[in-house]
Amino acid sequence: METIERLGQILARDRVIAVVGLSPRPDRPSFTTSRYMQQHGYRIVPVNPQAADSGETILGETVYASLSEAADALRAEGVRIQMVDCFRRSADIPPIAQEAVEIGATSLWMQLGIENDEAAAVALAAGLDVVMDRCVKIEHQRWLMQGGG
Repeated sequence: METIERLGQILARDRVIAVVGLSPRPDRPSFTTSRYMQQHGYRIVPVNPQAADSGETILGETVYASLSEAADALRAEGVRIQMVDCFRRSADIPPIAQEAVEIGATSLWMQLGIENDEAAAVALAAGLDVVMDRCVKIEHQRWLMQGGG
């Protein structure tokens, strides 16, 4: 189980967050969570194939069809995706975990209600920090209340 101290270390270190499944709809948890993190100084990198195909932006950021596409584009800016935050069904996480490893992410974060032991094992074996069934926004708020940030 993750401690608030360990989660705080991840939140302090990983300032560039690719959000897989980030919805363009302001009423969706992925949008409100990402907006909150952006307002607290994190760079949000939207990953949503449907939104990428339409050419729209989310939270003022270019939307990418895949983690690999996002990582390549950011690498051209001298930026690296650090955290991969997943707003997808648990069954969809293993290929996302593999892609997170391939792009050199440092953490794989699965939001509330999302757990996948197979994906966690892949990420952990590659040295990524793994968080399951936790909301990054809630944990960030808790970390700040305990003096983090």
